Amino acid sequence: MRQICKAMAEFNEDSVKVPFGTKHLDAAMCFPASDTDVHTAVVLTHGAGGDMNFKHLFSLARALASSGFLCFRFTCKGLNLGYKVKAYRAVWNFLKSLQRFTIKQIFVGGRSMGCRAAAALARQLSEESEDALRGVICLSFPLHPPALTRAHLQRSEDLRGLPDHLPVLCVSGTEDVMCDRVLFEGIVKEIKAKVDVFWLKGGNHGLRVKGRSEDSVLDEVNLQVITWLTKQLA
Repeated sequence: MRQICKAMAEFNEDSVKVPFGTKHLDAAMCFPASDTDVHTAVVLTHGAGGDMNFKHLFSLARALASSGFLCFRFTCKGLNLGYKVKAYRAVWNFLKSLQRFTIKQIFVGGRSMGCRAAAALARQLSEESEDALRGVICLSFPLHPPALTRAHLQRSEDLRGLPDHLPVLCVSGTEDVMCDRVLFEGIVKEIKAKVDVFWLKGGNHGLRVKGRSEDSVLDEVNLQVITWLTKQLA
């Protein structure tokens, strides 16, 4: 099923079924309306709750497509990280097999547990010398459960294992109870990859800010992601 942005005709969106073992993953591919010259894709998935239509992913996908990127987001309901990484791998393989677009570079990312899965896949792909991988985007990286900061080393293992040539963007709220700022900034110093961190002032784990409209926050986060992507491709 295709949805078309009628107001400005800036992007199209197709519903997709991604083969995953004996099942399929529900996915959506959002791309520029004039899709003849799309070479960069961004893959996104959700956290432990929700699905690919979580408002932040929904908004970011459309902002990316309106800026010339293909955004491929998918739903994986499994709460086991290993299962989610396998699903992410299936999406990666599906995206690389697309005949319609000539995708030359792919950024992987997600929100909360979804970005942990993206980092784990990126580490695997880097060890396999996968040259299409260009970077990782982490929205609200869940460094530890609320009030249980001792989990930070285990949860950041894949981030710390990324190679030095792979850029990483992290967007987190300063009030995120699952990402202590001091701890996270310490982890960033241990990461070999080049990491850019954007701290959303007053943002919680859902990147909501008290006293600000959700749309204004989404616009700010989307701009940070698109600016960072453009910089990596310059």
